[in-house]
Amino acid sequence: MPAQISSAFRRLGNAVREFTVAQRTVALIGVAVLALGIAALTMWVSQPAYTPLYSGLSGADANTIVEQLRTDGVPYQLSDGGATILVPEADVYDERLKSAAAGLPSSSTGGYSLLDTMGVTASEFQQSVTYKRALEGELAATIEAMKGVKTASVRLAIPEATVFTDEANDPTASVFVGTRNGVTLNADQVQAIVHLTSASIDGMKPTDVAVIDASGVVLSAVGVGATGTAGQQANDYEERVRGSVQAMLDKVVGPGNATVVVAADMSTEAAQRVEESFTSPTDTPALNEAVKTESYTGSGGTAAGVLGPDNIAVPSDASTDGTFTSEDTTRNNAVNKVTETRTIPAGAINRQTVSVAVNSAIADKLNVADVTSLVSSAAGIDTARGDAVTVEVVSFNAAGADAAAAALAEAEATEAADRSAGILQVGLIVGGTVIAFVLGLILYARRSRRQSREAIELTELVQPHASLDAPTVPFALQPHLVPLVIDPTPTQAYTPGDGDQRVADIDALALRDPQMAAEMLRGLMDDRQHA
Repeated sequence: MPAQISSAFRRLGNAVREFTVAQRTVALIGVAVLALGIAALTMWVSQPAYTPLYSGLSGADANTIVEQLRTDGVPYQLSDGGATILVPEADVYDERLKSAAAGLPSSSTGGYSLLDTMGVTASEFQQSVTYKRALEGELAATIEAMKGVKTASVRLAIPEATVFTDEANDPTASVFVGTRNGVTLNADQVQAIVHLTSASIDGMKPTDVAVIDASGVVLSAVGVGATGTAGQQANDYEERVRGSVQAMLDKVVGPGNATVVVAADMSTEAAQRVEESFTSPTDTPALNEAVKTESYTGSGGTAAGVLGPDNIAVPSDASTDGTFTSEDTTRNNAVNKVTETRTIPAGAINRQTVSVAVNSAIADKLNVADVTSLVSSAAGIDTARGDAVTVEVVSFNAAGADAAAAALAEAEATEAADRSAGILQVGLIVGGTVIAFVLGLILYARRSRRQSREAIELTELVQPHASLDAPTVPFALQPHLVPLVIDPTPTQAYTPGDGDQRVADIDALALRDPQMAAEMLRGLMDDRQHA
């Protein structure tokens, strides 16, 4: 090892040995933190980046692919409950090719690929069923691509076209959606699934799609649309009306001076109503008209008579000449026919009531009639339906508000204390690190100045001592100072080269044994004073 590096390591060791207990503790903590940081950084850099190999796998396919990865010695990770397999980016394409060669994953909905394997001898029924399965598979794959959806299954009910009925039923669809853990589909996502499914099938309306989640909750019902339970519908309606009225009252009477309660009676029955009406068009020609005319002209006498009700001949008028004429007209007129089919969904409002309580502290400046009118308009009150609005001026109990304010203040104080504690902790850590670094710099600077000062003092001491004639050196009697050789001959003349060599020898001795070097310096100083 070069002398410069060895000298640097020796100076570092001497500086560390001169540290106090506190300085050594801080230094050890800093070294430990630095080592942990380097280790964490090394592990993070050396860890490969994982990317999905397959997702949405069944249990059988996931197990087969994992066995293949183990055989190939490829590291892997599982997520989404084992449905997604992640491998290092460098191995993704190779493993996909191997899986495809092995026919994995085997379980899939197929989609339009089912039509590729259909033979020319397939019956009309097989073609119809296969086409419907292809549509269901494509829709399920598209819905599974939505964020938060883990699995999806689509079933289509498409009525067959026939010439024996005038009216055909509309196609319907049912969608089963399984979400990921902790994910709940919102109203926008449900509407997206409904419109995606209905737009893919000819003649299907959004109200013909039913969506059910894995918990058995109906998210969208056929004929109703996006919905929930009857209680949920009522709660949503009441909350919507209450929010509108409360927002208006907060602007009028001020926040906290009014409270609103809405009670809605909703119908839970769904029905379908068919009405037909007929009207006669005006100024419209007949569709068809037939006129039949019959005439007869006779001569001579007329018939003796006609049969009466009892087959008795009744004498006829002898004055007629036997001429007979008849006319028959048949006319078919157009008739307007209107057939109306209406579906009455559940959730219709039967009756609603709105109750408003206003704080009496601000009632002096308030007109109750005006407030009642505003509430009626904001809530959509229909008096013909039996809706009612009640506005009362009462005294508010401030105990709850004071308790809530106190709890809010306490929560804010706790949050501020936690935030201050976190800032203080970070500050202490940063400050301790900075102080340790500054102390290290100060110690290093002092060590460097002391070494520089000792070198100058040694030079000043050795040069005058070399020019003296005194042959005695007090510390030369110590036998263990062998590396330092000083010739005590009084007749030897001083040269600059000899002084430099002595300074180098003393410096080397100071590095090996500082205590002996200090004794040597004291001897030189005493010798100089005696001289």
